Parts: sequence; structure tokens; C-alpha cells
Amino acid sequence: MSGKAFLIQAIGFLGTGLFFLSYQFKDSKTLFRVQFFSYLCYTVHLIALGAVTGGVSYLINLLRSFCLGSDRPFLRSRRMCAMLCAAQLCTLLFTWAGPLSLLPVAANIASTLGGYTHDPKKIRLAGMLVNSPLWILYDLAVGSWAGILDEAVSELS
Repeated sequence: MSGKAFLIQAIGFLGTGLFFLSYQFKDSKTLFRVQFFSYLCYTVHLIALGAVTGGVSYLINLLRSFCLGSDRPFLRSRRMCAMLCAAQLCTLLFTWAGPLSLLPVAANIASTLGGYTHDPKKIRLAGMLVNSPLWILYDLAVGSWAGILDEAVSELS
């Protein structure tokens, strides 16, 4: 493995570590704040792998985590949820690379809808039943070892 490939995978594994850490917090706001930094790592990781739809989709997840971790009512509102889901659909439109592009967008819309319930149990169910399975398929296709580990452990937990 080249140094560049190793660095790309290491950035992804840093994101994985942060994501695992995020679920150690019972407070949803803290969970979303730690996930913000995890998503930043995944954004860089996926774009470096050439997985543009997944990378841009994670940029929207960055915004989602910021919004859900905020104290501002509008950022935690259904209107913002709809705007984030619309942004995911725009990502699909502008980064379309074939049917594979559907996977991260559908996964992240499910997570957004789950997150905006503000119910930790529903957030985890959305992740387990929709988000993780779709991301595992995408990560396998684009070669994200960290993503595969992240989603596999999320499913097992």
C-alpha cells in the first residue's frame, strides 16, 4: 500500500474512532457534536477515494450535526430537516455517477429523518435498519475500509 493510500485510510479510521466515541454520550447534542468531527474526516476520506457523492453527502451530514447539536429552534425544526433532505437530493443530481450514488444519499436521508425525531432510540433504529446497510454496500464498492468497519460495528452493536 502506498503512503497516500495509507493516509487516506487512516483519515477514515480517525472518523470511525470519533463515530464510535459519539455513541458513548447519552445526550443527543453531544452525540451530534462528536459526529460532526467524524463526518469531517469521512468527507475528506471519501473525496480522496474518488467517492464524490459519498463525500459531498457527508458535507451535508456535517451541517446536519451542527444543526441538531444547536440550541436554536429553527436548526432543530422540521423545516430544516426538509431542507437537509432536499440538499441530499441535490447532491444526488449534481454528483450522479450511476446507481451507486443512490446508496449514500438514501442512507443519509434516513439518518436525517431519524435524527430530527430527537429520540435516541429512533436515531439508532434509522442507523441500524437503513443507514448502515446502505453505507456498507457503498463502502465496499468504493474501497473504504474504515467505512466498512464503522458500519459493521454499528450493525453489531
